[in-house]
Amino acid sequence: MFVNTLSNFLKISRTHLIRNMHNSIKEHKVKVGNVDINIVEAGSGNNSVLLMPGALGSAWTDFKPQIENLPKLLPNYTIIAWDPPGYGKSIPPKRNFGLAFFQDDAKCAVDLMKSINRPKFSILGWSDGGITALIMAGRYTENIEKLAIWGAGAYLNKEEVKALQNIRDVNKWSPRMREPMEQVYGAERFAELWGEWTDAAIDFYTHCDGNFCRSEVTKIKSPTFILHGKKDPMIAAEHIPYLRQRLPFAKYHEFPDGKHNIHLRYPDEFNKLVSDFFLTKL
Repeated sequence: MFVNTLSNFLKISRTHLIRNMHNSIKEHKVKVGNVDINIVEAGSGNNSVLLMPGALGSAWTDFKPQIENLPKLLPNYTIIAWDPPGYGKSIPPKRNFGLAFFQDDAKCAVDLMKSINRPKFSILGWSDGGITALIMAGRYTENIEKLAIWGAGAYLNKEEVKALQNIRDVNKWSPRMREPMEQVYGAERFAELWGEWTDAAIDFYTHCDGNFCRSEVTKIKSPTFILHGKKDPMIAAEHIPYLRQRLPFAKYHEFPDGKHNIHLRYPDEFNKLVSDFFLTKL
């Protein structure tokens, strides 16, 4: 009888814990200008961390392990993940690409955080989200407390352009790589959207010498953490020394076997590293 009672108690406790965990995660839309931005909030701390997804990414496609687990490591923080305009559930509008789309996302993200009364915040930025995060930290220095980025560079080089051209046609991708994005956008729209993004990125090389945010990097004042997958096939190795030379006090950590998605491949180690960084007093 005692064993059955204990077993029932543990089941009830586990159910209660799971229910509380999900109750602490809420997804809703916030009006930013004339756009309804979809966000996911986890935790209830006074401090804030904004999660910035990669190309075509959204809160849940890119940051599920962080949304679910960072609140336990950062109890004094609220974790906020967004779907940038035209991505994920922040549709409409249709995604607007051009030579200012990173800068437009940066302004929108800062305006978003002001709209929810969190004007000072830290950032986790991956890939495209890392580029946007660098722009935010360089242009909106009074708003950004700390910055952690990975899979991002301040510019695009010739070899990266060739790599993008080789992966522009999503029909050449494996089903495993296509399916998560096809579930969000549908197969036809995903192929179209990826082509638009690829062309826009290549335009930076053609019209702007590949420049995404070289000038903004030199203006960053926030404590910065650069994480890197040593085997990342999506960015050239030269980006890491470039950033470290211009951010000489930045913390650095390398995953020897990591590729582009180190936060998804090594979520426990990644989450511990970034939470320790955010918790460290200056």
